[in-house]
Amino acid sequence: MTAAAGAFELEEFLEALDELQQPLGTDWHPLVQSEDLNIHQRLKERTGLYEYKVFGVLKKYPPSLLADVYMDLAYRKQWDQYVKELYEEECNGKTVVYWQVNYPFPMWNRDYVYIRQRRELNVEGKKVHVILAENVSVPQFPERSGVVRVKQYKQKLVIESDGKEGSNVFLYYFDNPGGRIPSWLINWVAQSGVPNYLKNLAEACEKYLERT
Repeated sequence: MTAAAGAFELEEFLEALDELQQPLGTDWHPLVQSEDLNIHQRLKERTGLYEYKVFGVLKKYPPSLLADVYMDLAYRKQWDQYVKELYEEECNGKTVVYWQVNYPFPMWNRDYVYIRQRRELNVEGKKVHVILAENVSVPQFPERSGVVRVKQYKQKLVIESDGKEGSNVFLYYFDNPGGRIPSWLINWVAQSGVPNYLKNLAEACEKYLERT
């Protein structure tokens, strides 16, 4: 998808579903393997960074709840300690998200400008939630002094029922934070950050249930 596009095409949602069902190629290597979580990584050419595919099971939380919590930006500002700014704004007919992330001193904060979209697909009589997100460039969000703009960011999230009370989750993730951070440090942070994010998302679901 080009940066100028206003929304994702249906084919892109279907590709995310197909990616979930296809076996991983030999260029994907296991990083974390457990009963409820499997993470694989692949070196992305010319970046020195890894992209990730995550297959997980969240046994207590149904797909609709996970999707609602993921999409609720106002709520994320409550449970994600790294959020400095996070909001949506209409830009030329499309909804664009601005997200600034706190980085520890002496590193500069990073910010993201991206579009995202959620669709519910019917697959053989089963409801599947698919959420896509990708960075864009729009004049309404110019780069800020003292903040590094992340120009390579992409997520694909597929959530389906595990056949019981919980959810099967597939997540593709790539993030290049830019700046002068060594690639080994970025990769180390990402490797720990992906499972921590799923853990925090599960805890956010629990609190979301309590408040509703």
